[in-house]
Amino acid sequence: MTDLPAPYTRIREEFPEVAAAYDALGSAAHEAGPLDDKTRQLIKLALAIGAQLEGATHAHARRSLEAGITPEEIKHVVILAMTTLGFPATVKAYTWVCDELDA
Repeated sequence: MTDLPAPYTRIREEFPEVAAAYDALGSAAHEAGPLDDKTRQLIKLALAIGAQLEGATHAHARRSLEAGITPEEIKHVVILAMTTLGFPATVKAYTWVCDELDA
């Protein structure tokens, strides 16, 4: 597993109760509906890309790989963003995803 960013780790260590509540909310949200894990992971990746969140895109690309999602499927999510977000935003997201795929 890749090292987590220091600010993320620090806030979790400084506020463990908040981190635990956040984790519980994430688990509840994942289990709240009928989507399977693969679909949920791809949606989370797409949301991170759409919000142009570099750290979240890295994290969800890693989690997608850990869930058995192929690099081709991950790249497809990036390419699907092009007609909504535009070419420059797609290129930016592609570089973030490739950071993880090439690691």
